[in-house]
Amino acid sequence: MDEFKEEEIESILYIGREVSVYKIPPLKKNEGHRAQEWGDLGNPLWKGRLRIIERSSGVSIQFEDSTTVFAKADYDPAKPSVEAVLDSSRYFVVRVEDSGSGRRAYIGMGFLERTDSFDFNVALQDYTKYV
Repeated sequence: MDEFKEEEIESILYIGREVSVYKIPPLKKNEGHRAQEWGDLGNPLWKGRLRIIERSSGVSIQFEDSTTVFAKADYDPAKPSVEAVLDSSRYFVVRVEDSGSGRRAYIGMGFLERTDSFDFNVALQDYTKYV
């Protein structure tokens, strides 16, 4: 019977085929983040795909390329790890965490098209609505 252990089922809520990641400056007081303060948006720190994955343990946002996971953020609607920027509908700030060390960082992410940004937002809202 051990050979039939239950495996965790994954459900893909969203796939963003081309996402850019940026190093962002620290937040100034309670003003909110602005993409225009991130420097040259045409020269991102990393480019790849983004997946929102639902498992029995919760939802995570993974930034990955064909071989590795660049960063991962657990998503909890009670304490969201995703925040829209003030000056654009295509950019967000994401709190990522290293599962090994527990270290956290805030990164900027952006989509080329507004429709991709909209679909990303809707996927998170749909999950939040049904939790």
